[in-house]
Amino acid sequence: MTQKIAYFFSLFLILQSCTHAQTFNKAKLDSFFVALNTKEQSMGSIAISANGVLVYQNAIGYSQVNKGLKTPATIETKYRIGSISKMFTATMIFQLIDEGKLSFDTPLASYFPQLPNAGKITIREMLDHRSGLHNFTSDSLYATYMGSPKSEAEMTAIFAGQKSDFEPDAKAEYSNTNFVLLGYIIEKLTGKTYAEELEKRVTSKIGLTQTYYGTKASSAKNEAYSYNYLEECTQMPETDMSIPGGAGAIVSTPADLVKFINALFEGKLINPASLELMKAMRDNYGMAMFAIPFDDKKGYGHAGSIDGFYSLLIYLPQEKLAIAYTSNGSRYSYSDVAMGALSIYFNRPFTIPDFKTITLNTTDLDKYIGKYSSTKMPLKIVIIKKNATLFAQATGQSAFPLEAKGDNKFVYASAGATLQFEPAKKTFTLIQGGVNYLFTKTD
Repeated sequence: MTQKIAYFFSLFLILQSCTHAQTFNKAKLDSFFVALNTKEQSMGSIAISANGVLVYQNAIGYSQVNKGLKTPATIETKYRIGSISKMFTATMIFQLIDEGKLSFDTPLASYFPQLPNAGKITIREMLDHRSGLHNFTSDSLYATYMGSPKSEAEMTAIFAGQKSDFEPDAKAEYSNTNFVLLGYIIEKLTGKTYAEELEKRVTSKIGLTQTYYGTKASSAKNEAYSYNYLEECTQMPETDMSIPGGAGAIVSTPADLVKFINALFEGKLINPASLELMKAMRDNYGMAMFAIPFDDKKGYGHAGSIDGFYSLLIYLPQEKLAIAYTSNGSRYSYSDVAMGALSIYFNRPFTIPDFKTITLNTTDLDKYIGKYSSTKMPLKIVIIKKNATLFAQATGQSAFPLEAKGDNKFVYASAGATLQFEPAKKTFTLIQGGVNYLFTKTD
């Protein structure tokens, strides 16, 4: 009798799990993506898994737009995932620590003594962005070399020429430099390339067939190209993948990404103590992971952006739910796409936007044009116009289009940025990531 009760209870839990995965409003989620697609608000791909089982996949837009040729994206299309790569790099570092080849207290000077504060910086501080190493992608010179191959020696020479932003462990500040170096350390410890170790330690271990170290984008491999996606699709320049390395060089699909994060949380790649370190937030930073809550639910994961690709990977441990969205062009924020999908999945109130646009004539834009600076950040932003579209260009970066929303408000949705102008005061407020930055016109 006891065995029958236990069997019935187990069966009940299985059925409950399956029912939960099947009762969300798939038709509404489909409609959301139809609206995003037909209104040309986003191009990309999504995957959702519950209890390790894929319950939803979709792809919208095109993987390639080349004059008259448009190649529709599919759920097999692969995208550059940018900084989500850091989660893979950290996974391999944790494995090497478990193997006794490295420790959290190993100084950076053991491998790169020529770098600023190398004797004081530890592997631990690199993992949780507390090294003080300058973020090389924020440097104005980055745009001048991002498209050309760079060796380890060339990249470390660039890092060596940049002063530290703060003393190690004094605070946390995001820096891609940390994870490029961690990628090099993986190669030094193993004698293999990052790509080879990625396959050995992660992708082949858990059956990721569409995830690998990227090279130049190739339509023959069903890889997406990225686009500046406003009035028309303009292909974005490509970063040579030798440059971001362990910080952002991986290519993947949403289905592989949710499989990866499921395996991570199920203990198939690292031990429970290492996972706890990834989840433990200090000054809002974990080790290659961030807290990403949804409503009242705890979530963890990472976002990524590179060359106009945007991606987001989230895992909700209590619900054992994983979601990944990858985009190669968008007007509507990639994070809003993911949060909208989660709202629909959990049957929370969500109204599919109508995506109405406001059209301004070219003279309406003149009052916004000029050079702006802020006391809160070193970047200067130039506002220009092309035909009837306003563009913003930050120091050392490409110009990006702004979409008019009325009342002197413009958005760059794919990056989650809003610019609220006050023409009479010759200012605008940049609102991004919940933080406001006041910019004042300087000419």
